Amino acid sequence: MRETERERNMADFDLVIRGGTIVDGLGNPGQVADLAIRDGRIAAIGTVAGKSREEIDATGRIVTPGFVDVHTHYDGQALWESRLAPSSNHGVTTAVMGNCGVGFAPCKPDQRDMLVAVMEGVEDVPEVVMTEGLPWNWETFPEYLDALDARELDIDIAAQLPHSALRVYVMGERAADHEPPNADDLVQMRALTTEAIRAGALGVSTSRNLMHRTKAGELAPSLHSEEDELTALAGGLRDAADGVYQIIPRVMGPAKDEFALMRRLAEASGRPLSYSLLQMPAGDPDEWRVSLDALAEARKDGLPMHAQVAPRPVGMLYGLDLSFHPFALHPSFRPLLDRPLAEKVAAMRDPAFRARLLAERPEDSNPVSLATVKACRFAYPMGETPDYEPDLADRIDNRAAALGLTPEEYAYDLLLEQEGRAILYQPGANYRDGNFDAVHAMLSHPGTIVGLADGGAHYGMICDASFPTFYLKRWVANAKGDQHIPLERAIAALTSEPADMIGLGDRGRLVLGAKADLNIIDLDALHLHAPTVVYDLPAGGRRLRQRADGYVATIVSGVVTYRGGTPTGALPGRLVRGTQRLAA
Repeated sequence: MRETERERNMADFDLVIRGGTIVDGLGNPGQVADLAIRDGRIAAIGTVAGKSREEIDATGRIVTPGFVDVHTHYDGQALWESRLAPSSNHGVTTAVMGNCGVGFAPCKPDQRDMLVAVMEGVEDVPEVVMTEGLPWNWETFPEYLDALDARELDIDIAAQLPHSALRVYVMGERAADHEPPNADDLVQMRALTTEAIRAGALGVSTSRNLMHRTKAGELAPSLHSEEDELTALAGGLRDAADGVYQIIPRVMGPAKDEFALMRRLAEASGRPLSYSLLQMPAGDPDEWRVSLDALAEARKDGLPMHAQVAPRPVGMLYGLDLSFHPFALHPSFRPLLDRPLAEKVAAMRDPAFRARLLAERPEDSNPVSLATVKACRFAYPMGETPDYEPDLADRIDNRAAALGLTPEEYAYDLLLEQEGRAILYQPGANYRDGNFDAVHAMLSHPGTIVGLADGGAHYGMICDASFPTFYLKRWVANAKGDQHIPLERAIAALTSEPADMIGLGDRGRLVLGAKADLNIIDLDALHLHAPTVVYDLPAGGRRLRQRADGYVATIVSGVVTYRGGTPTGALPGRLVRGTQRLAA
């Protein structure tokens, strides 16, 4: 029966969650209690009397704040669809996008192709998807925010100003050619950074990672920016007296020098700075420790700096239906790249084609793509229940050697399993020694936050938006040895800590007056399924999805958006403009 206006007015609360273990997101031990919501805010915690329009029995479950993901790339997806999956399938209720210096605003009409090419190469979003999906009803960054403001979504979103887009907007072709900016360019970049922050951007982002290239292999516009240009962005934050500086540092080379630069930027801006930190598979094995030591020193000196770290290896996924596999760049396979999976499988089952393909070598103008394909020898078969800590003995090169085969021969047969749907997993960063010791050390550092999930990007190569589910399962429910992270500490790491770092103090905590973004979770039932491929992007584009069990309900602004992992159809998510404070 439909609720009448009179019945609605008689209710004391919109929603009451009864009998769950409240884990507040602030690091306090869980307490069994009721929680009531009214007008999108938490109205009561304890023994709640009074009438409610809806009730949920959370007995035996944990009730947590909604998760806050500060490193996503939903810059395009938020404009062409309303569900920001896969993040919203894993308890995320607020996503911050515009990371790594890439995005779509500001942008003049004649610069669109350039920004699309950068996003395609850096974040693996197909060009045809962006061409069909983006409405391009903006030019300036404030106009881009206005376009996002009109959207209704299943989670809240917040945006950052991307440096590559800003550089192209100010400098045009000179930006793509990596020319240095002149004095007027620097003045414009600083002013436009301030304008973006005052319009509602949460910060500015840049990348110095030389792996960030277009599909053709050209470096992203921001990569060779000198310190004066990076400092101009910091000056824009200082002028606005708000916002966060997000940076992807150079991943190879002396960490001491790279951190020193980031420290100078934090000092110049007077604002928080966050950067990505990984244990790299090559180079000096202790560079991440050098960075953490420097971070501890900077924080001791009062600088609000944080490192974003991943709770598991940042892993590449390979498959015949994905962006890369061992033969994706072989000359004989290129005509099959855009063909249906069944055609690829049929061709590969031909002995003559197999012999020809195994005799070839990959060819491409992009050195990163070549390295990605060649690294498949270090991948592992991924089953229905994905193993993100595989045994080194099961690695493709090791299995192949035991069988007297080349890694390519062994991988060829693996790719044909499950009618060509088999996925191979290559744990790159954070798995150098075949264990999680480095990951645990990074997660345990007081200056780090959980990040780098990259939802909305890498549609055909990475599916790390499941980080929150994995984090709770691996580090809380199934922790090994002395690596257990207490539940209350883990929930804080997924909620209040990232929220506070980015300036969203109104969420990420279960306290009176906080925004009513919550998860009800059956921790014992929490389970990650293997990623699967779906073709539901604009123009029939492909992406990876990953289901999870154990999420009883997800709630955004007091409205239930998911029940048992199934969307309710409610779209209460909106654009968050600027930093937010907790309501009185």
